[in-house]
Amino acid sequence: MSNKINYRSAEEIELIRESSLLVSKTLAEIAKVIKAGVKTIELNKLAETFIRDNGGVPAFLNYNGFPYSLCISLNNQVVHGFPSEHVLVDGDLVSVDCGVVKNKYYGDSAYTFAIGEVSESTKLLMQVTKECLQLGIEKAVAGLRIGDIGYAVQEHAEKHHFGVVKELVGHGVGTRLHEKPEVPNYGKRGSGIKLEEGMVIAIEPMINAGRAGVRFWDDGWTVSTVDGKVSAHYEHTVAISKGKADILSTFSYIEEVFK
Repeated sequence: MSNKINYRSAEEIELIRESSLLVSKTLAEIAKVIKAGVKTIELNKLAETFIRDNGGVPAFLNYNGFPYSLCISLNNQVVHGFPSEHVLVDGDLVSVDCGVVKNKYYGDSAYTFAIGEVSESTKLLMQVTKECLQLGIEKAVAGLRIGDIGYAVQEHAEKHHFGVVKELVGHGVGTRLHEKPEVPNYGKRGSGIKLEEGMVIAIEPMINAGRAGVRFWDDGWTVSTVDGKVSAHYEHTVAISKGKADILSTFSYIEEVFK
């Protein structure tokens, strides 16, 4: 990854928005069918077909050798889990991360789904992680700094005694899936690079119910919590602008499904 930050024109941002909205619609297609009794590999097939039918290409498929179109992370898996023959059961917590490339520009978003009834503590983790994302986005405005985003996420998560994953970070988005700058979910207010108009970033809190530490699996991809407790992950692609961040992806399609 180059150390150079790319600043995007208004036209480029619209292309990233188009890709990001296709990701959002793909996650809504997952929302329609994700339930107990479904194999996670079936979700992967559905997503790949939907993305291609809508003029996109799955961004994750074959990215650095990743063999699937979705990252599907179950329960104590934080991110980068493999779709498989695993059959979902009531009580599972499932983070689904999706990326699309369309017209040479990328979009990236993630959402955590509860299968059937989950515990009150798991519901709280999901709520707080989603709130962390929103609080981070509120700091993604021109003139503030990367550390302001990370501080907002970390402060809210730790207030609820949850662990903030530090080994994995958000990132720039554009003509590559991962660009500069890195966007940690922790930090000090007023620290790090200055946010400027034209920057496009993925903000993606990864919050653990227990300890912050993670374990990297021998498959080279899957990351899980060190203590076996569940983890949640939400992500939006966001363009930095003055006064208020421009959120390029959306959860509104998913929320429509669950109405």
